[in-house]
Amino acid sequence: MAYSEELIQQVWEKARVMPDQDPTEWRQDECGAWLKRQAYNQGISEHGWMIVNTSPGGPDVPENLRPLHCGNSFDRALGKPQCQVTADRSGAQPPASGSDPRNHTVPGGAE
Repeated sequence: MAYSEELIQQVWEKARVMPDQDPTEWRQDECGAWLKRQAYNQGISEHGWMIVNTSPGGPDVPENLRPLHCGNSFDRALGKPQCQVTADRSGAQPPASGSDPRNHTVPGGAE
C-alpha cells in the first residue's frame, strides 16, 4: 500500500528516539533494530523499514500502524513483534563521528 508522506512521518515518529543519534535520521523499532528515515520501504538496506498494520482487519490509521525493520515482522494473533534483527552491540563503544549504527540478525529470532 502506498502511504502519504504525512502518514509515513507520523509512523516514523512512533519509533524509539536514541539520545546519541539524530532523531530525524535514526530511530529504533520495538525490536531494537536501527531504522534510517531515508530507507523507508528499502527492504535490501541494512536499515530499511516498513509500516506494519498491527490490527487484524483494522484500517490503515496511525493508531494501528507501527514502524518495523524490514527483517522483522508482527504476529497479529499474539499481538507482538517477531524480532529477527536487532541493534548490533558487539564491541559496543561510542560511535565514531559520522559512522552509521549497525544491525545484527538474530539466529532463530528473539522475542
